[in-house]
Amino acid sequence: MATIRLNRPLQHNRIDAADIATLQEDIAAVEADPSVRVLVLTATGPSFSSGYDLSAAQSSQHGETDASDGEMAFARLCDRVESVRVPTICALNGSVYGGSTDLALACDFRIGVTGMRMRMPAGQLGIQFYPGGLRRYVSRLGLNAAKRLFLTAETIAADEMLSIGFLDRIVAPDELQAAVDDLAGRIAACAPQAIAGMKRALNELARGELDDRAAEAAFAASLRSDEFANGLKAWSKRRAS
Repeated sequence: MATIRLNRPLQHNRIDAADIATLQEDIAAVEADPSVRVLVLTATGPSFSSGYDLSAAQSSQHGETDASDGEMAFARLCDRVESVRVPTICALNGSVYGGSTDLALACDFRIGVTGMRMRMPAGQLGIQFYPGGLRRYVSRLGLNAAKRLFLTAETIAADEMLSIGFLDRIVAPDELQAAVDDLAGRIAACAPQAIAGMKRALNELARGELDDRAAEAAFAASLRSDEFANGLKAWSKRRAS
């Protein structure tokens, strides 16, 4: 298991342009390590993240920068998190706001803590959110929940985050690491190549991009793989014991 941790607690783990570059490098290092079976994204302090730093957008109004550059870099980061080879767990140690709600949705699983909240303020800020984030909101939470969160900028609490599917589980803050370890252990106990392939296919299906013939070929190939043969032997031994 590898862990990437946001560590700017005094700024509620706000993410800036330099952080995006660092996070991309960290993800690339995880991808390059075949021993990593699960990636955990978490943070330090009372908040998970307050989102992308919009100060660059403010300065761009005076001609100093192009606001869209940073926003699109953040959008590409979220897409990159979604496409990571191994399953990802977002361990939300506290509240999450703005673009970082999409960063969390880009992970495969989200475990939150009691007392946390979330809010998507794009509508109040006058921001038309980027397409990848809109797609993730709709595919993960459904159209009605996505409209409510984007079009009202309402803050919702942990129990409602669970009910709409933003969170998979809520635990007490001091139980978060144990919950993450338990989930990571169950993922790691599965066959890594099959898990990677199914993760990719499920994400493609959610985006309406699944190639049925390619998926069928992958299924057939998996039945001829050493991974399947070993898994079947282990399963047969468990049944016999």
